[in-house]
Amino acid sequence: MPRAATDARDRILSTASTLFYQQGIRAVGVDTIIAQSEVAKTTFYRYFPAKDDLVVAYLEERNQKFWELFEITVSQFPDRPKQQLLAIFSWLDELLACADSQGCPFLAVASEFPEIDYPGHRVAIAHKTQLRDRLAALARSSGIAQAEALSAGLMLLVDGAFVQRRLYQTHRVKLCQAATVLMRAYDGT
Repeated sequence: MPRAATDARDRILSTASTLFYQQGIRAVGVDTIIAQSEVAKTTFYRYFPAKDDLVVAYLEERNQKFWELFEITVSQFPDRPKQQLLAIFSWLDELLACADSQGCPFLAVASEFPEIDYPGHRVAIAHKTQLRDRLAALARSSGIAQAEALSAGLMLLVDGAFVQRRLYQTHRVKLCQAATVLMRAYDGT
């Protein structure tokens, strides 16, 4: 029985998401995505006129999933911003420890396409900016005077851990412990 046309876009995006995350954007051709998602070339180009459109959709979907999980994590500690911060880093530790973790897809795309005007690079910057801003807001809510400086340090921890995961295929630095130390340094406790 033929598959419904309505799920063709989802199959393309799901296939591309897996391949892009595992192998990189440049390493995966459109023909491979078309073959593995079992769609016609015309169907692919109906949904994604260019590969760049698919890259943006891939990152936007990853961004949406990230923020859904982020909100679930912080919602476990209502009105307790310090615990929310630590919970975020504990969650990221779990994410990085997963066997199939390949690091941060936003950093990977920004590394593959360093041109600041590349559409995927812009999505990566928006994601990282939003994360830094959310960490700073939680730090401010925690009463930390240098919230922006702390959030910049926390972002270095996050991005460093994601790069380390992709580079070494292991998660050695425990973000929650490192974040705790950094937060204490800025908090004075």
